[in-house]
Amino acid sequence: MERAEHRATARPLTLGLTPDPRRLFTERHGSYARFIRLVRYPQGLRAFFLRSPLLRAGLRVLDAGCGTGVVTVALYEALRRREFAPGVLQGFDLTPAMLDRFRADLRRRAVDGVELVQADVLQPESLPAAWTTYDLIVTASMLEYVPRERFVDALAGLRARLAGNGAMILFITRRNPLTRLLIGRWWASNLYTAADLSDAFRRAGFSTFTPRRFPPGARHLAVWGHVVEARR
Repeated sequence: MERAEHRATARPLTLGLTPDPRRLFTERHGSYARFIRLVRYPQGLRAFFLRSPLLRAGLRVLDAGCGTGVVTVALYEALRRREFAPGVLQGFDLTPAMLDRFRADLRRRAVDGVELVQADVLQPESLPAAWTTYDLIVTASMLEYVPRERFVDALAGLRARLAGNGAMILFITRRNPLTRLLIGRWWASNLYTAADLSDAFRRAGFSTFTPRRFPPGARHLAVWGHVVEARR
């Protein structure tokens, strides 16, 4: 599969949050990559997917808010280790600098067949019309940057792109004293409790909401965030 480019957006891409997340991650994309390596986030994600019963051959996957590609790469590596042939792998992000870093990493790893576009989760028309009916949507450290009053809208928009039996896995920052300091202030993100998430998924129309855990060896990441599996 050839990589595809899609730049058809009539309106400026913005989530309307201060500071602007596109500007934030344009300026700090290198710092972000170093931060997630420091906490061994890529290894934790790969360990999670290696155990996930949702993985199988030929999955149609969307990485919503793919950033530098840490989730897509972890998922791809888990699929290969489990000897599942990757299916469709597509991702979008608001920030061109993050996408450029992701593309460079794909070239370095000699990974083909990942399609990337610039798009806003709150502007569904900014995504290609064919990007729908996914078996799995994964999203990590992106929905924290949607204004709180639009969080349910973002979830509902992603749910609409799932196949009838599709699932979504969300990795999102947990609200606690440590994350308020390290994530809420430094990375200017919203923070959520389990109750917040349960209510939001219900209002977005998901049929089930199931908290998940990182496997042994990556349990330290539970201090940082929630893992949620939800069904359409």
